[in-house]
Amino acid sequence: MVDGWEVKRGLADAINDHDVHRLLDSFAEDAVFVSPVGLAEGHEQIAWVFEQFFKGFPDLHMTVWYEATGTDSPMMVEWTATGTHTGPFLLPDGRELEASGRRITLRGTCASFVENGKIVTHREYFDQLELYTQLGLHLSMDDPVHV
Repeated sequence: MVDGWEVKRGLADAINDHDVHRLLDSFAEDAVFVSPVGLAEGHEQIAWVFEQFFKGFPDLHMTVWYEATGTDSPMMVEWTATGTHTGPFLLPDGRELEASGRRITLRGTCASFVENGKIVTHREYFDQLELYTQLGLHLSMDDPVHV
């Protein structure tokens, strides 16, 4: 029997190595990945999400600094990701943000449900506004409210 924490830690290692094939090996074929970026179902869509981050931040590194080892359903960790925006990064509206050279530090947490040695559901939580602000983006309103 495969230890779920071994799977979860293997996922973090694969992310830090930017190894999409090893990363996908952590997930069931029909796994569901939920994050502020959106919903990804299955290997192809999950790979696409991670490839966008690896392309925009070729030095992306995640440091797991807390593991809630008292439970394994779900397995929860807190992490900090760092990287430099040196490649194109896809924005929610479909535009690509060209490399800015800006450094990011992003805090987050994730919950994984593991069955039969594979992640079947993974939920990633981080503050998109924190990320976009560090990239030099700002909120704007298309139709400001007049008081």
